[in-house]
Amino acid sequence: QQAGVCRLPWQSQAEFWTTGVFARDQGRLTPGRVIESAKSWLCHPGVDRRAAILPWHGAPDVERLSPVDASARCLRHLREAWNSRNPQHPLEQQDVVLTIPASFDEVARELTVAAARAAGLRGIVLLEEPQAAFYAWVHEHRNNWEQQVAPGQKILVCDIGGGTTDFSLIDVRAGSDGRIQFHRIAVGEHLLLGGDNLDLAIAHFVEQRLGSRDAMDERQWGMLSAACRHAKEILLSEHPPEKFTLTLSGSGSKLIGGGLRIELEQAEIVRLILDGFLPDVTLNDTPARRQSGFREFGLPYAADAAISRYLADFLRTHGNSVRPDFVLFNGGFFESPVLRQRFRELLESMFRHADPLWTPRLLTNPRLDLAVAYGAAVFGLARRGQGIRISAGLARTYYIGVEQSDGTRAALCLVAAGTEATTEPTVLDQVFQVRTSEPVEFPVYVSSARTADQPGQLIPLDPEQLTSLPPVRTVLTSRKRGDATTVDARLAVRMTEIGTLELWCQQITESRRWQLQFDVRSAVETDRTAHSGTGESAGIIDDSIVAAARAALQSVFGTDAGTHPDQITALLTEAAGQSRTEWPPSLLRAVWKELLELESGRRRSAVHEARWLNLAGYCLRPGFGYAADDWRAEEMYRVVGLRPVHGVPACLAEHRTMCRRISGGFSAGRQTQIAGLLLPAIRQRFRQVQTGRGKPAPYASGNHEAAEIWRLLGSFELLDLNTRQELGEMGLELMFRDEFAPVRSALVWMLGRVGGRLPVYGPLNLVLPTSVVCSWLERLLKSADLHESGTQLAIMQICRRTGDRFRDIPAALRTRTVAALQTAAARPALIQVIETGGPLDDEATGQILGEALPTGLRLKAGGL
Repeated sequence: QQAGVCRLPWQSQAEFWTTGVFARDQGRLTPGRVIESAKSWLCHPGVDRRAAILPWHGAPDVERLSPVDASARCLRHLREAWNSRNPQHPLEQQDVVLTIPASFDEVARELTVAAARAAGLRGIVLLEEPQAAFYAWVHEHRNNWEQQVAPGQKILVCDIGGGTTDFSLIDVRAGSDGRIQFHRIAVGEHLLLGGDNLDLAIAHFVEQRLGSRDAMDERQWGMLSAACRHAKEILLSEHPPEKFTLTLSGSGSKLIGGGLRIELEQAEIVRLILDGFLPDVTLNDTPARRQSGFREFGLPYAADAAISRYLADFLRTHGNSVRPDFVLFNGGFFESPVLRQRFRELLESMFRHADPLWTPRLLTNPRLDLAVAYGAAVFGLARRGQGIRISAGLARTYYIGVEQSDGTRAALCLVAAGTEATTEPTVLDQVFQVRTSEPVEFPVYVSSARTADQPGQLIPLDPEQLTSLPPVRTVLTSRKRGDATTVDARLAVRMTEIGTLELWCQQITESRRWQLQFDVRSAVETDRTAHSGTGESAGIIDDSIVAAARAALQSVFGTDAGTHPDQITALLTEAAGQSRTEWPPSLLRAVWKELLELESGRRRSAVHEARWLNLAGYCLRPGFGYAADDWRAEEMYRVVGLRPVHGVPACLAEHRTMCRRISGGFSAGRQTQIAGLLLPAIRQRFRQVQTGRGKPAPYASGNHEAAEIWRLLGSFELLDLNTRQELGEMGLELMFRDEFAPVRSALVWMLGRVGGRLPVYGPLNLVLPTSVVCSWLERLLKSADLHESGTQLAIMQICRRTGDRFRDIPAALRTRTVAALQTAAARPALIQVIETGGPLDDEATGQILGEALPTGLRLKAGGL
């Protein structure tokens, strides 16, 4: 900034940041200070996309930005550059066409619009990039394109950029006036797979050539990846050299201490890329669904690196195995003649059995790097009647999950693929019964395979054809607050011009209408888990069982109750006809609802309150997994408050246990609030222990509550990184002191949760750095009793293999840890996930959560 390097012509003073080519080139020299793949981060479901997390594992002193903010800064740069050149026509006063990957879902589209608005742009229209590339071709051949194509032909657009792969199919038809029309009829699934993956493949190849036992650190890997990107561009270019020397500057490390030069042969790099990303396939080949792609930068790249298998799957599924007549290449991937030729050969081989001499005709744009921008401008003119428009409504069919009369779940088609923007919503004929003044949640699904389904059509739930989207969540308010009634209603849906869906619930007998919002928050922030329906899969219990449970609860907590609280578990077990460990989530949530209505009964005595808190927390655990659990968790906290009514140790401990059990349903703000009330006293006690000065200040009513406080704080996965690290370091220091022996197991449990490599429900951006947890691990290996099962569990969580170099501990430390656990006779299942990764068994899952999950609930694969 002092040198003014980042000051742009329209700025009075330099910013601390810049964007564009200069940023990209500087990023090669200082990889920890550059943000790349902003669009890919917008569609990453595993992180908080509104949180300041980029650059991923960047330098400590670098300002972090959210994926939305990073995208906004790029757009702001364009706006300011335009306004500097065209002050009389500010960009914020223009209609702006933003291009996006065709496979962007509802969440990514809405975040793109949010980024544009944050950049000061208002008149936004979204256009799929493959369409934009085709618009550019139409404009480039505006004098003769009608002579090049004919009705009945199909055009395959292959758009592969740095981060994503998009396939689109365009149908050529004859209009009613005899003129040619273009209809985009299919879009492939969302694939985080592109040129960045090629860079990573070459980097892995080079790293293996180096022969180092440990993976490179973040800075070394960033420098190597940037160097490999440059090597790829040279070796896959029009006139490549036979050999290329890759040079890495010195970094002071043992591995690259004085700089490094590696010679790469063009033939071996071409073979690496073609065999890995464009192998020979048949039209019947399908992509591997098991995760095997790179995860180096935190991005969830496609499970199968073979782009050719996704192409075959797309043509078979969406094109009905009908061969395309034309192919239009777009994106930087196809700057390489080697890759263009390979793609053409792949298409020929897929359809060679029908016609050995067939080859697709290539449609070309003069500039692959500018085709999308040109096409967006052409589309803008077409919107104003100047030129032909591609008919391109929704790329997929949207559904809403419903429960049928026999209890089975199905999907109701909301809006069909191909639907275009409308001014008025379409009302479905089906009548629904919905409850007011209570949370309702509608699962939403999308399919790019079932493009013929029509609105109102009911189909079976097929996970192979339907993909879950963030659900629609709301509370339909009635005129009287809290007046819960059932109303008959219909759904109405509309597609907006910017490409997003609007959904309403309309009451039949009255004019009331509620707009239903996609739960984008659960998808982009991840501090509320998007509901997947796992709880409901365990079955819905009969009303008679609920009635029996209600009677049992009334006998203990009701107005005329006379039964002792200690008997409630036995009474509920009898009512349910099964032990409480077998109660399905539907029964647990029904019991919780009755407990909330009988909340005043806990005030009768400390025994009543302790039993009430214990049972309510048990029935709502783990705070997610069943529709509207986050709402229930907030309702629970609103009713219970910061402290129990009776301040006796038993109630205080049960209050902490209850909060820990449902912590997964709390928002980040709620977790921060609760932690903020507990930490001051803990910090004071910790300082007293360290200095030995002053009288020990109690932070709990006794050892039982103290242990539950530590477990509660450890379960808060949405606390900021600094607080989580502070918790771990305090716990590690205290657990080896004699005065903390009564809570040692809780401290060890907390350390495992805080330092875990795979969170239970939290986002990946809140996983602590490897350097921090490695120092904790060394202390545990040196001083802890490795024969204790709790210690083994904590070590497993810290060492668990993820396949992400930025989260996994070094190989040498992993080997040493495995040897130590084997000597201590640790369970083989724990050692296996340390060595190879994979899911945990039920025993470990229960220990990490503090108790077993309810029957029928399963944590997402990315968690436990």
